[in-house]
Amino acid sequence: MQNNTYKFLNEHFNISESVLDLIDESEKEVSEYFSELDDIMAFNQYKILDSFQRNNICDRHFSWNTGYGYDDAGREATERVYADIFHTEAALVRPIIVNGTHALTLTIMGLLRPGDELIYCTGAPYDTLEEVIGLRGEGKGSLKDYGITYDQVELSPEGRIDFDALRKAIKPCTRMITLQRATGYGWRRAITIDEIKEWAAFVKDIDPNIICMVDNCYGEFLNVQEPTDVGADVIAGSLIKNPGGGLALTGGYICGKQDLIDKISYRMTSPGIGGECGLTFGQTRTMLQGLFIAPKTVNGAVKGAVLCAKAFEKLGFDVCPAPQDTRSDIIQAVKLGSPEAVIAFCQGIQAAAPIDSHVSPEPWDMPGYEDPVIMAAGAFVQGSSIELSADAPIRDPYVVYFQGGLTYEHSKFGVIKALQEMKDRGLITL
Repeated sequence: MQNNTYKFLNEHFNISESVLDLIDESEKEVSEYFSELDDIMAFNQYKILDSFQRNNICDRHFSWNTGYGYDDAGREATERVYADIFHTEAALVRPIIVNGTHALTLTIMGLLRPGDELIYCTGAPYDTLEEVIGLRGEGKGSLKDYGITYDQVELSPEGRIDFDALRKAIKPCTRMITLQRATGYGWRRAITIDEIKEWAAFVKDIDPNIICMVDNCYGEFLNVQEPTDVGADVIAGSLIKNPGGGLALTGGYICGKQDLIDKISYRMTSPGIGGECGLTFGQTRTMLQGLFIAPKTVNGAVKGAVLCAKAFEKLGFDVCPAPQDTRSDIIQAVKLGSPEAVIAFCQGIQAAAPIDSHVSPEPWDMPGYEDPVIMAAGAFVQGSSIELSADAPIRDPYVVYFQGGLTYEHSKFGVIKALQEMKDRGLITL
């Protein structure tokens, strides 16, 4: 603990030498993986730059109009760039899409009709999708309310898509099969691009009319390819996760084939209007600038997740994914084994934040979730999980989900503060 940075952390944040020694050892052990992550970051940075230049992005695209939002040049340019980056025919990128769940809901409900079936092939969907589907809640306009049926296929014990079970689940009424790329609140690694490619080819071989949809939340720019490069028909995600780069104030995106995006746009506004209306409220500047820096931001978050995995693995905790595993989302799951440990971890993350660091988060009955949830995020943008954050449902086996950090250094500091908080409460020995 001889360098200036560690001395500062010790003197100003009361970080113990034992915690800093663990971080130093862990960082040295995972540094070999960082060069590959840096190459992915550079590729995506230049891919985005190329798209901005080919689409002639200029200062006028940062202006905005009023009323219906007709002829919004910035909105149209932003959607061209997204379609270009994700190699799709069309895109919707809107601040009126309130979050990732909304983007997924628009996609699913815009494309499915009564009598159709939706299959999730990666097990149970993220908690907030349960009421959308109709697994919980009554009379709220769910798929179930509209006569759309649902089935799910569990992953194999190894965490891979079970193709035999999926083949058996597909019926004549199956219209869409959805893959959740990220971990969500499960104990599994994220689905890789190679697996998505295999899945899309498998589904299309059975029935080319089935829509292959990917929930791409937390997965953008983790690879040199995206799901739509390898066979997915449509993807959806949130701008306050990876692609917003920490600058987008709100919003979501949907990219895919033109006919699918048209149908989704009619659900977003109304039939006959679709994507032709909708103000961007002056947000195109932050949306585009955030997108431009997103690869670097994502890179820092992924490195922080790898460091988190190594540090907690060295302490004997189960982690998923392992430090050496290929990453396909920014989430790091750590099985802490008790509600006290989960709460201490999250309160450590909150104490590491630039905003609301004085707040102490507690579990609560959050709308859309089945169990009490604790969420730590002192973010510049509320709910922005590309910024340093951690959350967990308070249920056995008490797994915490760590993600984000606008810079690697801040993500690293989140790990440091979580460890220190647990050490101070006697939950770990260092």
